Amino acid sequence: MSEEMVGAVSHYYTHLGVAAVVLEGELQVGDTIHVKGHTSDFTQKVESMQIEHESVDKAGKGDNIGIKMVEHAREHDKVFKVVEE
Repeated sequence: MSEEMVGAVSHYYTHLGVAAVVLEGELQVGDTIHVKGHTSDFTQKVESMQIEHESVDKAGKGDNIGIKMVEHAREHDKVFKVVEE
C-alpha cells in the first residue's frame, strides 16, 4: 500500500467536524485518505465531499473542498490518498 499527497487542510470547522482541503491531486467519494500533521494522524474513508456547499463525487487539482472528518484536523495537515497496490 502506498500514499500520494492530494492536498492540505486550509481550515477546520470544529462545530461541523468539516475540514476545508485545497487539492493538489484528484480525490473522489469512496477513496481512503490519511490525514497527517503535527498532532493529527488518522485514516478514514471519504463519505462525501462538497464544493461551495454542493455535493460532488469527484474533485481535482485546485479545488477547495469540504470533507467531513472522523477526528479533529488542523490547518496545514497534509491529506494523502491511500492507494492499494
